Amino acid sequence: MLLAADIGNTDITIGVFEGEELRATWHMATSIHRMADEYAALLLNLLQHQHLKIDDIKEAALCSVVPPLVSTFEELCQRYFHLSPLVVGAGVKTGVRIRMDNPREVGADRIVNAAAAHHLYGGPVIITDLGTATTFDTVSKEGDYIGGVIAPGISIGAEALFMRAAMLPRVELVRPKKVIGTNTTSAMQSGLIFGYVGLVEGIVSRIQQELGEKATVVATGGYAELIAKETAAIDTVNHNLTLIGLRLIHRMNQA
Repeated sequence: MLLAADIGNTDITIGVFEGEELRATWHMATSIHRMADEYAALLLNLLQHQHLKIDDIKEAALCSVVPPLVSTFEELCQRYFHLSPLVVGAGVKTGVRIRMDNPREVGADRIVNAAAAHHLYGGPVIITDLGTATTFDTVSKEGDYIGGVIAPGISIGAEALFMRAAMLPRVELVRPKKVIGTNTTSAMQSGLIFGYVGLVEGIVSRIQQELGEKATVVATGGYAELIAKETAAIDTVNHNLTLIGLRLIHRMNQA
């Protein structure tokens, strides 16, 4: 079995594959202060809960946007699973040609998503990752990563309102009943939820215009369902996109 880990700024998504089947997925909070043993304690309990054993894990792959945690998870894999994980980065075959001014600037998770999206949906394809940041990645018909867009995430917007405006409360990120808010909380929810719907629709429309053709739009990330329900600009939601990409890239590098 393959252990796949997507280490993000806010949370870590972990999955276990048996062949192409994703047997289990889990989420845990990202903390650079946790030691490898602490992450291992969490992970081993989760494996046990799914009736999986340490010896079942024969391979591992990970991508990270939190550099200090790469060595933490490498240590975890070596100490508890007796293997060295494939870490997506420079020198790793991904099947994705990066057409950026500086290819090293592109986060590993975005390249992994590009590989998975092109494999699953063909091209051109636009991946919008609605997480800590809101990103848009564009993959050509040929599978080349041709660029993207980075905006603050919806949770960052909500926190900024709370922190920078003395009279505004911290609000739950849920859909309000209507656009016109009749109290401060619903007005903020409307601005955040429908504001980000407008962001997605506007950016996707502009990317489509630049491409000159229709691209499939795939949403992933923690707020994907929330936003996708409100717009026809998103064609499909795939919460496991990064894990699937890790499996594909791991297989590619075993050949």
